[in-house]
Amino acid sequence: MEGRSRSPTGGSYSNGDGGGGGTTQRDHFRSRKSYQRGGRPRRVSGGQYEIEAPPCTDYDKAYFQSYSHVGIHEEMIKDRVRTETYKTAILQHQSHIEGKVVVDVGCGTGILSIFCAQAGAKRVYAVDASEIALQAMEVVKANNLSDKIIVLHGRVEDVQIDEEVDVIISEWMGYMLLYESMLGSVIVARDRWLRPGGLILPSNAVLYMAPVTHPDRYAESIDFWRNVYGIDMSPILPLAKQCAFEEPSVETISGENVLTWPHVVKHVDCYTITIKELESVTTSFKFQSMMRAPFNGFAFWFDVEFSGPANNDAPFSLEESTQTKPSGSHRRKRTNPDEALVLSTAPEDPPTHWQQTMVYFYEPIDIEQDQVIDGSVTLTQSKENARFMNIHLEYASGGRSFVKECVLR
Repeated sequence: MEGRSRSPTGGSYSNGDGGGGGTTQRDHFRSRKSYQRGGRPRRVSGGQYEIEAPPCTDYDKAYFQSYSHVGIHEEMIKDRVRTETYKTAILQHQSHIEGKVVVDVGCGTGILSIFCAQAGAKRVYAVDASEIALQAMEVVKANNLSDKIIVLHGRVEDVQIDEEVDVIISEWMGYMLLYESMLGSVIVARDRWLRPGGLILPSNAVLYMAPVTHPDRYAESIDFWRNVYGIDMSPILPLAKQCAFEEPSVETISGENVLTWPHVVKHVDCYTITIKELESVTTSFKFQSMMRAPFNGFAFWFDVEFSGPANNDAPFSLEESTQTKPSGSHRRKRTNPDEALVLSTAPEDPPTHWQQTMVYFYEPIDIEQDQVIDGSVTLTQSKENARFMNIHLEYASGGRSFVKECVLR
């Protein structure tokens, strides 16, 4: 689930153009539920795993508290692309849910648990470490589903479920897919309770990146200060760049802003991914611009796929190659009901509350058509707080090399 709370500023920057630091739009800070770090599963009776639970840190407590506000859940539920895609996925996989046991990881208000109960689930364990779980209990009662839905108020590694489960469902995705590290909670639930051959929704995810041009954004935030009601306020320009572009910004762009074909940063298979893999992700990229334009930064977005357990060993249907097709056709579209359902946050698709995550430069780089942009990106969990994401970008084009470091917090 996602949140909207303000957090401290931070981040650093080093760039051959010069630079500064600053803040961005953090109004949509996404607080994700019960991330598990360091716990080791141990097989016990009944085929389940016992977890040596890591301590609940002050960061964790603040994170859980941020989800107690109803406004966060209102924002999520009102995202029709998100909510209706999950509902469609549940109905599409009804044959795997009907008469089965389900765990909803980070249940929030309980809406996905209720969808599963309506699809015929035998029993649903709705798990949430936030106080919103208390509200979910009342929602379950109000809908006469107390005989099917059991709300467990606690962390995934702390609560007890005394049976294997057939299905895990969770809306765990953060900005840039991995921000807030809630996927770790799904991994713990999978290793503790999911029976062999069980279903995980969503089943796969892909994080993409691409260079973008966005001169209007630069003009609004920076060029504005050159002439303010006839007054030269250009001395404010360094601070304006610092405040606008030091940290990542969550905002909506269009496909027209994308300069190249997107690149796959990380493919996540929810059936096999490990917590260790989430600590650091590195990829090298090589782009070729499709137009002449100012190069203002990089955009990140993701897709998730809802495929059935029978497809676990089949090739992943989202584009797995590192260099993909042009924006607008970078992944296989679902053309019939037998194909896997995809929830996309791509710039050319209907907008979601995730929007896109932008990493802007302090100064634009003029790019010619067919000019190459190459480099690497490393995403690591912050040592300060594993829910934060450190971003390290090295990129070069036209004989110039740059480094950008920032923190998504």
